Amino acid sequence: MTSSTEWDLESIASSTSSSASSFDEDEVNARISPYWTKYRSLIERRGFQLDTVRDVKEYYQRHCSNIDKQELHTYLSGYHRALARSDEDALCKDAGLRDGLFRATRGLDGLKVMVKAVHRDSRELDIVRYLSAPAQQRDPMNHCIPILDLIDMPQDDICFIVMEEWSRNMFPEAPFSLRYLLVALHHCIEHIAFMHRHHIAHLDISLHNFLTNYNGRYACIDYELSHRIDKASSPWILCSRGTEMPPEVERGRPSNPFMVDVWALGILILRACKLAGIHVPELMHLAKSMLNENPDKRPPAAAVLKEFQQVVATMGETCHICP
Repeated sequence: MTSSTEWDLESIASSTSSSASSFDEDEVNARISPYWTKYRSLIERRGFQLDTVRDVKEYYQRHCSNIDKQELHTYLSGYHRALARSDEDALCKDAGLRDGLFRATRGLDGLKVMVKAVHRDSRELDIVRYLSAPAQQRDPMNHCIPILDLIDMPQDDICFIVMEEWSRNMFPEAPFSLRYLLVALHHCIEHIAFMHRHHIAHLDISLHNFLTNYNGRYACIDYELSHRIDKASSPWILCSRGTEMPPEVERGRPSNPFMVDVWALGILILRACKLAGIHVPELMHLAKSMLNENPDKRPPAAAVLKEFQQVVATMGETCHICP
């Protein structure tokens, strides 16, 4: 039986177009700020409850009883405001999230989720829809954050992407093992190699855009800058706004988006090793090749993955990594 999510993936795919002739490219890919109250009932009918004042107060009761009041704002990113509100059924947005995001709960099992509002014709929705299709979900190299639903609002040109909420803190408090670091990096590199194999460049690779469920899995998020590259055309595009930008982008030149990703992935490897406090000479050598100022001399993501797997193989069974 086809799930409601799969049905929506197909229906939205048939009713939207990737042609730039019918809309403004910048407008449809800009971040949007919906009036969440307007869509609350629709989202609830799909089985997800946006956070209310009551939800926030219950969170405090469960998790914050031992936290000094002066630390609440920093610790919970603005949630302390709920304590001063009397309408417990009113929506209560995390002040630490931008306008296009809202935390919610799946009614079926209490799973915490994140709801993201995007334009129906955005590149992000096109790419998320593609990565979430059953054929791509079955690929073990695909580490896109699990997408639970796509809630389409054609009359407002909005679609809500409902995804599992995982932690942005990729690594637990130190000390932790070399194997932990290698598993995390393996998932990051493998996902980018998977995307490139399907002619998609992420264009905003950073530690902030890989999450963990603390159960041995890591996932990629935030495809709003990503591009699907037509195989028949030149891959050179103008890139901007990404977190880790290589020299050719900083100079404002048209760039190979796949080599932009490789540069950013090299920076991610260095930052992850530094954060972990673990020095692996072989990984430093790999990252150095990825950070060549000449993009034509950087290895493609598939070659990076192959060399990374060879590095891990030389470290013995104690560092064995699993999909």
